[in-house]
Amino acid sequence: MRTYPRLALAFFLVSSAIALTSVGHAQGRESVFDSIVRLDQKLYTEIPATPRWEERLNLHVRRVRLGDAELYVEEEGSGIPLVLLHGGPGGTHHGFHPWFGRAREFARVIYYDQRGCGLSDYEPDGDGYSVEQAVEDLDGLRQALGIEKFVLLGFSYGGFLAQYYTTTYPQNVAGLVLVGASPGMWSDLGSSRQRDFMFQSEIDRMREIRTQLRELRTRVEWDRAKYVRLLVYNNHINGDWKRQHLFKPSPERMAQTAFYEWVHDDDFNPIMNESAQKVDLTGAFDRNPIPTLIMEGEWDLTWGVEKKDVLIGNHPNARVRIFENGGHSIYNEDTKEFFSALAGFLRELPDVDAAQMAAYQKHLEGWRTAWRGSPLYHLKAAGWGRRGNQEVARAYRREWLQRIEEQSGFLKLGFALYDAAQYEEALLAFQRLEEVAREEETVSRLAVALIWQGHMLDLLGRREDAVVRYQQAVDMNLDSQQRHDQYALSYNLSPYAAERLVTPFQRMENTWP
Repeated sequence: MRTYPRLALAFFLVSSAIALTSVGHAQGRESVFDSIVRLDQKLYTEIPATPRWEERLNLHVRRVRLGDAELYVEEEGSGIPLVLLHGGPGGTHHGFHPWFGRAREFARVIYYDQRGCGLSDYEPDGDGYSVEQAVEDLDGLRQALGIEKFVLLGFSYGGFLAQYYTTTYPQNVAGLVLVGASPGMWSDLGSSRQRDFMFQSEIDRMREIRTQLRELRTRVEWDRAKYVRLLVYNNHINGDWKRQHLFKPSPERMAQTAFYEWVHDDDFNPIMNESAQKVDLTGAFDRNPIPTLIMEGEWDLTWGVEKKDVLIGNHPNARVRIFENGGHSIYNEDTKEFFSALAGFLRELPDVDAAQMAAYQKHLEGWRTAWRGSPLYHLKAAGWGRRGNQEVARAYRREWLQRIEEQSGFLKLGFALYDAAQYEEALLAFQRLEEVAREEETVSRLAVALIWQGHMLDLLGRREDAVVRYQQAVDMNLDSQQRHDQYALSYNLSPYAAERLVTPFQRMENTWP
């Protein structure tokens, strides 16, 4: 991570703001650094009509069947195949238009909507949506288009998907380009900066908009898609564009974003996020011989400042380009420099040595074994229901207590062991939760740890010890609510602990299959 003395940092921020504001004015575009508040008290229930970019561009359009679903695909240009993976989960390829038309001069540009998104079919495979299914779809698309090797360009979440595909089918990847990419790692990426340039009045107005649209939806027969469109549009015109853009999009672009660029199946986003969170790409690219270009915007507010260093550190052999005038979507902000860098990378792309590829595939086998053998993999893969908890309890080893670092990991482990009636081990997990919560001064989680220690002690017949834990939680005088929906349990922390001083805890069953 880059560090600066305080005065130097202040000068850096001010000078950068001046430079970027000048760029914005030169382009006739408002930037986040202009610090302008534009609130619209009107609630828009209709969005100005705007055509899709495909209706204006000379593209080859087709649908490609993969199992039960057809994927929507567009192509332009010729040369090395360059497949664009859109962000989200739940974005669409439309966000790449019209900028990537520039790449047709040096590549065969392939756009597609991932299954469950945009103009592709909303037909999950037999096991449901998952990042594994998305990887198989991408390889199926490669085969259907008659491509031996392609370059993958992944934007945001699409960058995670491009990396995950590469760990599965490295022999099919001629090059990897990561643009504002999600690292796909169980690492601290710092706090998001998405609200750093937003004003409280804008945040308050967006809260009002959500309330107004929800109330209106109860009276008007809108489907979910229309509600989401209106929410996106109204939020953007009231400052929400500042979360992920350096420059304010045009009114037409805001309408296109609402109509075409955040369109997906119901619950697709949380399902795919949960699936992606089970993957830890840490160490996956240590011996990667595939040419890789990492493109990062200095002002990508989607992530904390630590994010780009985490990603770059996981790709020791990558070429790195930081765009001082770029935010999250570098290609539509510092367009000329972005496509100049992309063209140079593709034109200089070397072949991958066969021996190096074989060594890398061997490395990936070891990485995959280590990742899937880690405690966090079991905890993240299992969910919160009975079956998942049983799987965690079967795989559990006491050494996990020293390998887990996150508070949520100890809580999940404690519940899994409780479900399996391994109360002594569950007690140890909740004790480790207490230790970490004290270190991190998380008072509500500390109270939860004490309460559940009391529960385990009650079930072990150690009532006097249980009362000690409950009394500690009572003395914290916390009235905040805690929910454990899998047990249909909701309680206020200290008052609930006071109840347990009188009435011992009785086992509750996990109601989620």
